[in-house]
Amino acid sequence: MLTLGVNIDHIATIRQARRTVEPDPVAAAVLAELGGADGITVHLREDRRHIQERDVRLLRQTVRTHLNLEMAATDEMVAIALDIKPDYVTLVPERREEVTTEGGLDVVGAVDRLGDVVEALQDAHIPVSLFIDADSKQIEASAKTGAKFIELHTGRYAEAHSPEERRKELGILAQGAWRAREAGLRVNAGHGLTYWNTYEVACIDGMEELNIGHTIVSRATLVGMERAVREMKEILQRAALDIKFRR
Repeated sequence: MLTLGVNIDHIATIRQARRTVEPDPVAAAVLAELGGADGITVHLREDRRHIQERDVRLLRQTVRTHLNLEMAATDEMVAIALDIKPDYVTLVPERREEVTTEGGLDVVGAVDRLGDVVEALQDAHIPVSLFIDADSKQIEASAKTGAKFIELHTGRYAEAHSPEERRKELGILAQGAWRAREAGLRVNAGHGLTYWNTYEVACIDGMEELNIGHTIVSRATLVGMERAVREMKEILQRAALDIKFRR
């Protein structure tokens, strides 16, 4: 069954806008789990623009599903992950000037470095996922690092300006998921997914988890976190049923 990882970064974005103590990402995670989240995702950026190290430490103690720590492949972040020991780590690219993550890792150009990071984390029993574009060379390189998972970057699909472009990008994602499974990788996906475009991605065969944040947090400001998560879970469950009946 496809699972839902709820990214709560933007709860922290609201808090950091006023440099105050609320809203609390830990409380948001509890409500997300009550709403049916299968996991909690946070991105501890080097610039600490939203999630803080203290948040990750508290979440490690309180999350009852699983905690996915998104981070750059730096020595500082590896040391933090080895100390906190999240349930798994997703390695992502970072640029300080970006508003949000703009694309996947260049695994091809950094396979040795990323392989070392993957080995260090997985030797500590922390499975690693690599956030990549659905490109055959990046998928092949990801398998070479020894990572257990990839997370396919769905941004181009989410930002498609026409039905034709959207179908094309969806096909690229489906092909990427197939190639990854053939290479022995487990497949997650995320970035830019909303209540209006998630269903099609959820129907891709072999997808294990979708990590979704901004749209859920946005909806939660109007209807509450539990309901916002429940509504997204219903989309994933509908996709799972449709896949079952399609087979």
